Amino acid sequence: MRDLRKYARQTNVRLGVGALLLLFVVGTGLIYLFYGPGAAVTGFLCLLAGLTPLVLIFISLILLDWIQKRANRD
Repeated sequence: MRDLRKYARQTNVRLGVGALLLLFVVGTGLIYLFYGPGAAVTGFLCLLAGLTPLVLIFISLILLDWIQKRANRD
């Protein structure tokens, strides 16, 4: 029998990675086409700066989940 939770988690991860790739590649590519390489670098750096809080929140949630699983081994 298939593990549907694992499948759902895997699908969500793939969707998130695809969305980020689309945002960075297509977004930065369009900025490069219309405004040039300097603006593309600036746009890329702004995208990274905007994603930093989300990444920090995601890492803290993973860490809290890991701590909770280790504490409830009883």
